[in-house]
Amino acid sequence: MAGFEELLVWKRSCQLTVLVYKVLSGCRDRGFYDQITRAAVSIPSNIAEGAERQTRKEFIHFLYIAKGSAAELRTQLYLVHQLNIGSKQEIIPLIQEVKEISNMLQGLISNVKIAKPVK
Repeated sequence: MAGFEELLVWKRSCQLTVLVYKVLSGCRDRGFYDQITRAAVSIPSNIAEGAERQTRKEFIHFLYIAKGSAAELRTQLYLVHQLNIGSKQEIIPLIQEVKEISNMLQGLISNVKIAKPVK
């Protein structure tokens, strides 16, 4: 397998994290802001950490953690929208991107599970 930097899901989750930071930079509730940004950072971080682990089982475990962080982030973005912290034009595309990243993670998990071991 190539390095995690070559994974499209890692690249997109990094881009998403940057967008989350930018869109929510004006959020006055620092606790909420910190929680959302931690969830966003967790997605690419866990993809990277899992990719650097020694076994397929560990990689899959960290991909599931990344997928859980994506669900956490999506929930928080729904709350941002309901609380009118960000504009609908900013938040809805972020929610859609998190959904796509979550689907990509599920696809990667499935592929890693069925991949033949490298000899």
